[in-house]
Amino acid sequence: MMRILQLLFILSMTIPAFAQNQVVPLDKDLSEVAYPYPVKFHAFTSQGQELRMAYLDVVPTNANGKTVLLLHGKNFNAAYWGQTIAELGKHGYRVIAPDQIGFGKSSKPAQYQFSFQQLAANTKAILDSLKIGKVIVLGHSMGGMLAARFALSYPDQVEKLILENPIGLEDYQDLAPYQSIDANYQEELKNTVETYRNYQLTFYYDNKWKPAYDPWLNQLAGWTLHKDYPAVAWDAALTTDMIFTQPVVHEFGHIRCPTLLIIGTRDRTAIGKNRAPTAVQPTMGRYDQLGKKTQQAIPGSTLVELDNVGHLPHIEVFDRFMQPVLEFIGK
Repeated sequence: MMRILQLLFILSMTIPAFAQNQVVPLDKDLSEVAYPYPVKFHAFTSQGQELRMAYLDVVPTNANGKTVLLLHGKNFNAAYWGQTIAELGKHGYRVIAPDQIGFGKSSKPAQYQFSFQQLAANTKAILDSLKIGKVIVLGHSMGGMLAARFALSYPDQVEKLILENPIGLEDYQDLAPYQSIDANYQEELKNTVETYRNYQLTFYYDNKWKPAYDPWLNQLAGWTLHKDYPAVAWDAALTTDMIFTQPVVHEFGHIRCPTLLIIGTRDRTAIGKNRAPTAVQPTMGRYDQLGKKTQQAIPGSTLVELDNVGHLPHIEVFDRFMQPVLEFIGK
């Protein structure tokens, strides 16, 4: 059965799992969504609540003794790392890819004090339960902010750090006014299949849609069609507040592990851009500039810029993304 689920997932990467007008309702736990590898769960108590985190733990047959920790972005979950996991496995790397609390198949608590420190601690608890010591950490988008926080919080556990188009390379509080969690929640409730697709088409894919992008749209859009969506939207509102109010950019100078920045320079993602003054909006999310600025801020870091690539290099141009990753972690 597991082999069949994996084959179905691979098929979904090559043809649309659902056409745009065939998105199906998905519950808050994505119960009907098959991940590319078997999903495990870590049960734990946090902030007085019994929670569980879904995660993938993929051990290659030719293990080289090293582990890569993959941290997903805000609009995603562990499943979108499928191709990355397969390629890392070919080179002998064990891979751990969790769904953070509030995301994917993990718990969606009604009340939770979201912080990058808390998410880092939750993630470390999974590693500890598996008796995994040092890891190579790769974070994308929001996962890049979390990866930086993880490296700062647990410097002895992070062998190397890779940041793929991380958000938070600028302090959004300096550029846009604060918006309350209640207002964030009302915005989330307005999301539809069409709004999600338009956002991804514009900000991720330069108005060029490919069938391979459908699974990552359908998982978000399917939530909006289900009665569980308010629970998902509430946690999304809380995590938006976390991103806006908990910058890590001012601490980049304290990162001490070898760091690789992979930056798609076409990306213009920025939290709160729609609320910023009109004159400021074009200056936000300029990854063609932010990558260079960040490379200067993180001691000894390496920058790889991917021209004409947007927010998701590992989805949009996998080979161009993977080559510098393997070169960096193989040194």
